[in-house]
Amino acid sequence: MHELKNYPIVLDAMRSISQQQAALVDLCIQIQQIAAPTDDEARRAAWVERYFQRLGLADIAVDECQNVYARLPGQRAQPCVLVSAHTDTVFPLETDLTVQVDEAADRIYGAGIGDNSTGVASLLLLAETLCHLPTPPTDIWFVANTGEEGLGDLRGMRAAMHRLAPQIGACIVLEGMGLKRVVHRALGSKRFRIAVKTPGGHSWSDFGTASALHVLASLANDLVRLQVPTEPRSTFNIGRMSGGTSVNTIAQSAWLELDLRSEGQAALQQMIDQTLAIVGRYQSAAWQQKKVQVEATVIGDRPSGAIANEHPLVKATFASLKQLGIVGNPYLRISSTDANIPLSRGIPAVCIGVTEGGNAHRLEEWITPSLLGTGMQHLIGLTWWSALWLAGEVQ
Repeated sequence: MHELKNYPIVLDAMRSISQQQAALVDLCIQIQQIAAPTDDEARRAAWVERYFQRLGLADIAVDECQNVYARLPGQRAQPCVLVSAHTDTVFPLETDLTVQVDEAADRIYGAGIGDNSTGVASLLLLAETLCHLPTPPTDIWFVANTGEEGLGDLRGMRAAMHRLAPQIGACIVLEGMGLKRVVHRALGSKRFRIAVKTPGGHSWSDFGTASALHVLASLANDLVRLQVPTEPRSTFNIGRMSGGTSVNTIAQSAWLELDLRSEGQAALQQMIDQTLAIVGRYQSAAWQQKKVQVEATVIGDRPSGAIANEHPLVKATFASLKQLGIVGNPYLRISSTDANIPLSRGIPAVCIGVTEGGNAHRLEEWITPSLLGTGMQHLIGLTWWSALWLAGEVQ
């Protein structure tokens, strides 16, 4: 990142933004106060769109997924830098969004404050800062995308990549927390909803009739015996089960949701094959004679991908953290983020954090406000370096 020494105005902007902690915190809280469950991000998207409009950015648009796009024109249109942050949270609409500030502990608590209100705030502040700098070497696209969490299945980033992919040379994906973390490998996953239907009936008078819950319990018992390799690391989890209508009713329907993950695509496929083989056994003629119907539907498919540890984008990210004096050792990580999509398509991408925090996906989620300024310096410097790199001005 020493190349930024040739751009003192960028360094000045980085130092300036680090001194605006109060404004940074305020923006994070403003965004956190706008509920944005996955599939219901329109209110937050509209707020982001108005923010982009105030900045006077080009090509502002909202697509059918409620992604919000804006472009800062560069000296050349492509290959461009894409910087994104997901707007959705894991919390339902009725969640209490009260924020608590603990100055002594250097923490701000609030549902979704770190994941990903801080990420969205950082995206907006990045755009605002770069608007006051000279024209960047190449176009920079800002995307506040939807559908990152849970069953959103990265659909917002999929749509953004479909819209912009021919132009994109590098991606920086923002999460609020994980300042020391550099995600450069995409954790692949496959998710299934397995549903069972049977005739059902009364627990006394129809005893012996197939029960959807009994069948599902047996199927789940088989699933928890999946053979999972230790290398590459692979996991499975039955996250939800439901079915039946009352304690004295033979259930007519029941379902479960299964999550499969692996660091290796081949290992993931082996678990998928095992799962489908188990489901297939419950679709046999013997079960059909009992009027049992079993169906497996894919509800999530996150592709894998990676760039090398020595890739210029990874090295630049580490160099930025080192130059900013981040306490502790930055580390590489594999994870499931919006970066899965560009990485799976061979587009260089990293996912970075802007501060530290904890209790992700809990009501007691928290961030460290004192690190926001440093995190923003990291983001501004890395974005400008990426534009220089894509323009061929640095190696």
